Order: sequence, then structure tokens, then C-alpha cells
Amino acid sequence: MAQCDVCGNQYDKAFEVTVPGEGPRTFDSFECAIHALAPPCEHCGVKVIGHGVEANGSFYCCAHCARMAGATEAQDRA
Repeated sequence: MAQCDVCGNQYDKAFEVTVPGEGPRTFDSFECAIHALAPPCEHCGVKVIGHGVEANGSFYCCAHCARMAGATEAQDRA
């Protein structure tokens, strides 16, 4: 059984994710993978697990947060 890099749980259905430039990471759930890999919104801190908004070199969960951080032209994708 593999051990999760985040919570330490040993699980027979663990999976690996490889990020370019890094070695493989082992997780027992998508929850742990998101916790470890998803970038936080630069304004509110929520994990960005969807498309989000990228502005001025930073990631935001939505256009509202991007605008609050000064990216006045940010718009959500529809």
C-alpha cells in the first residue's frame, strides 16, 4: 500500500500525480491532492480548482477577487 504525502494514510487505491519539474506525489484522495497542488486565490485564499482567473502573474478564484486585488479588467469566463 502507498502512503499519502499529505495525510499519511496508507491506502490500497492511492494514486500518483506528476507535476512538470517535480517528482511524483502520492495521494489517497482528490481532497489531499487539491490541498497540496491547487494554488490559493491571491485575494481570499480559497483553493483554485476550476479555471479561475489569472491576472498580473497571480491566480484568483474569480474575477471579483482579481478586481479587488487591482486587476480592473478581469472578467469571469462564461
